[in-house]
Amino acid sequence: MAHLDLEEQEQLDQLKHYWNQYGNLITWALIVVFGAIAAWNGWNYWQRHQATQAAALYDEVERAADAGDATRVERAFGDIKDKFGSTTYAQQAGLLAAKVLVDKGKPDAGKAALAWVADKASDAGYQAVARLRLSSVLAEAKAYDDALKQLAGSFPDKQFDALAADRRGDIYQLQGKKTEAKAEYQKAWQGLDERSEYRRLVEVKLNALGVDPQPAKPAAEQTAKS
Repeated sequence: MAHLDLEEQEQLDQLKHYWNQYGNLITWALIVVFGAIAAWNGWNYWQRHQATQAAALYDEVERAADAGDATRVERAFGDIKDKFGSTTYAQQAGLLAAKVLVDKGKPDAGKAALAWVADKASDAGYQAVARLRLSSVLAEAKAYDDALKQLAGSFPDKQFDALAADRRGDIYQLQGKKTEAKAEYQKAWQGLDERSEYRRLVEVKLNALGVDPQPAKPAAEQTAKS
């Protein structure tokens, strides 16, 4: 028994020595770990709380839009933009608000909403949609240079690139620049999916300018079919 007591005492002495040497480090490490867990949980709670409140304000934008109340739409969008601008709901609200405001005769407010989404949205897709829509609104106001600026630079994928090319073609058409319009429509046609209905629309635009985007079939192939 005395032998066991001596072993236990030696183990206790080793433990005390180990704790004296590393105890503070272990304590601080535990504080950091548990602090990080608490911060992560707190962040998740804050994110959920933000999303819930943002969703409620987006619902208000949607209800005002359904009612065609531009004043309410503008006010509700201002609230969600100021309080929850980093959320997806705010970006969606900006696109919806812009449509209603432009339709209801408030183009400047609509352009401001689209410009905010194009500049502040965290999602590249929403930014791209906002730029495309803003270019259309500017083109309708005959601000062609500003409209083309919205279509400059890169887009998130080739489908957006094709849509931007189509929009540039429309703007060049409005300016009477048919050569430039043809070139942009051809870019759009090549970039769009073959099964896309939108591609057929671009083809109609090209046909109207005397361009057939379909590659000519080799004479041998045509003879074989006939």
